[in-house]
Amino acid sequence: MGRIRVLQQQHARIIHAVNLVAAAGRKELIGIKRGAHRIPFAKTVVGLTDVFAIAIMANEHADYKPGLDGVIACITKLSLLDEAKEQIVVRGYDLIELIQKTSYIKVAYLLIYNKFPSDAEAKAFEQKLMDQADIPNEMYEIFKLLPKKTQAMDSLRTGISILGGYEDHDFLMDTSTKSNEEKALKILAKAPTIAVNSYRAINGLPFVKPDKSLGYSENFVHMIKGSKPTAVETDTLDKILTTYIEHEMPNSTFAVRVVSSTLSDIYGSCASAVASLKGPLHGGANEAAMQMFLEVNKTGGPSTAESYIMGKLTRKDKIMGFGHRVYMKKYDPRAFLMKDYIPKLVDQRPDGKDLYSIYQTIEKTMAREKGLYPNADYPIALLYYLINVPIDLYTPIFLCSRLAGLVSHHIEQHENNRLFRPRVIYEGPRDLHPPV
Repeated sequence: MGRIRVLQQQHARIIHAVNLVAAAGRKELIGIKRGAHRIPFAKTVVGLTDVFAIAIMANEHADYKPGLDGVIACITKLSLLDEAKEQIVVRGYDLIELIQKTSYIKVAYLLIYNKFPSDAEAKAFEQKLMDQADIPNEMYEIFKLLPKKTQAMDSLRTGISILGGYEDHDFLMDTSTKSNEEKALKILAKAPTIAVNSYRAINGLPFVKPDKSLGYSENFVHMIKGSKPTAVETDTLDKILTTYIEHEMPNSTFAVRVVSSTLSDIYGSCASAVASLKGPLHGGANEAAMQMFLEVNKTGGPSTAESYIMGKLTRKDKIMGFGHRVYMKKYDPRAFLMKDYIPKLVDQRPDGKDLYSIYQTIEKTMAREKGLYPNADYPIALLYYLINVPIDLYTPIFLCSRLAGLVSHHIEQHENNRLFRPRVIYEGPRDLHPPV
C-alpha cells in the first residue's frame, strides 16, 4: 500500500504541473511517460521549454535526456528517419530512391519549394544557381589574407558570414518565405565557390572561378580539379551531394533551427551549421575514416587491416565511420547504397583496390566484434578519394550538399516560429557568499 501511495503522490504532482502550464494558456502539451504508463495530451509542442517546465515543477529528473537524445524538438514537413521501416523520407519521397533515380538539383528544388520539379523547372533552377555562382572580387582578396593554418571549414564559415554583409539590412532581416528563399538560393549557389577557392587560397593554389556553362555538380568538380571533370566524377559527386542533402534533425540542423528561432538571418544560421558540422562526431567523420584507410595501407597494407582495428578496439579508440545515434546497430541505408558504387571506381587510382580491400576488412571486423555497421561517411570517404577530392575538402563538400536541407529548415522555422529556450537540471552549490 505504501508503494501505491507514493505513485499516487507522484502522479498528482505531474498532473498539478501540467495544470499549471495549461492555466498559463498552453493548450499544446506533451505526453509524459511515468513508468509503464503514459499521460496523453493534445500534441507535441514546438520547442523544449514546456517539456522542461513540466519536468522541473514535478521534480522528475527521469525526463532528462543527455544530448536531448530522442527529444522532439519541432514539427516538420521536410524529412523523417523512420527506424522501423529503415527509410529516410524527404518531403514524402524515399531518399534512397531519389539518389538512384534523380539528381541533387531536383531534390534541392523539392526541399526548398515543396514540389518535385519538372525537367524544365529543374533546368531553370540550376541555371539560376549557376548565374549566381560567382562571388564578389573582394572575397577572393579576403581569402588571400587568411592564415595558412586556417582549416577549410573555418574559411567556409567565414565566407558564408561575409555574404550577409552584401545584403541590404532590411532584406537581410526579412523573415518572409519569399525573402528567405531568395537568400537561400544565393547561399546554395555560392557555397561551392567559397569552399573550393578559400581552400585553394590557403594552399597557395590559383583560384578557379565557376564556369556558368556547366551544371551545378559538374562545375563543383571543375573547381576542385581545375579542369573539366569526367562523366563518372560528376555523376559520383552528384550522388554524394544527394546522399547528404537532408537527414532530419542532426546537430547542425538543430543549430540552424535554434539560431533561426531568434529571428536571426539565414547567413548566421548557416554559419552556425558549419561550426557544428566541423566536429569529428558529425561531418568530420568522413575525413577521419579516409585517414584511417590511408594509415593502414601505409603501415602494413590490406593484410594488416584486421589487426589494426583489433588494436584500436583493445585501446577503446573510436572508429570513425561506424555507428549512428539514430540507426545504432542497423545499417545506415545511405551507406548500404553508396558502397555499391565503390567497385566501379577502384581503378581510378593506383591504390584503389588495396584501399577497398582495407575498407571491406574493417567493415567485417566491426560487424563481428562490435555489431556496428558503416554510416554514410564510411563509403563516401573512399568515393571522394577515388575521384581525387582532397581530404581537407570532404567536410566542406558535406556542408555544401546539406545546405539545401539547412536553408529549408531555416525557412520552415520562420514560417511557424517559437524561440528555443530549454531549461537545465542544476547540480552546483547554492547559497555561497563572496569572501569579505
